[in-house]
Amino acid sequence: MTTTAGYPVSLALAGRRVLVVGGGRVATRRVEGLLEAGASVEVVAPAVSREIAGWADEGQVSVALRPFEAGDVSGAWLCVAATDDPTVNRSVVAAAEGQRCFVSAAGDAATSSARPMSVLRRGDLEVAVGTSGRAPAAAAWVCQHLATLVGPEYGVLIDLVAEARAEARSGANWPAALDSGILDSIRAGRLDEARKGLRTCLSSSSG
Repeated sequence: MTTTAGYPVSLALAGRRVLVVGGGRVATRRVEGLLEAGASVEVVAPAVSREIAGWADEGQVSVALRPFEAGDVSGAWLCVAATDDPTVNRSVVAAAEGQRCFVSAAGDAATSSARPMSVLRRGDLEVAVGTSGRAPAAAAWVCQHLATLVGPEYGVLIDLVAEARAEARSGANWPAALDSGILDSIRAGRLDEARKGLRTCLSSSSG
């Protein structure tokens, strides 16, 4: 079975309402990731995990201990259906589609309009690995493998490139600049050398 390829995108959810239906293991993982993204998370479920209850006690999430109602979707930017009941999950999907709200249904990529990916982060560098929802375990494995290749120096590299970008001229040869040994300088802790080398390469490539 082939799933239609999705459009990879990084959602800016800080301060935006996200509805999570379900309170078990899968829902807990989703809530944790959403909190890291700064989302305003609302959980609806008859019962929730200790982790979710703890976040609620700390004021990090709001929890309604009751079954899902279609009206819960109203005003949400994103919905997550993460119950162990396929019927409830389908109801969440239907309600979200009716509100033109993106929805992720756990274990059901075919009906999901949003399919989470495994993500490797190094500072502001985000490397996302997805399988169109078909094999999440494989995506996580690939991400773990990439983690052995992409170290913390890449996060520093992003900071230096962001600084240099403000000064770079149109037509600058970024690939050549990035291939000029900048990472080796960062790994050795010579940040001033890396910063100067990057700007020198960009200046000469755009001249």
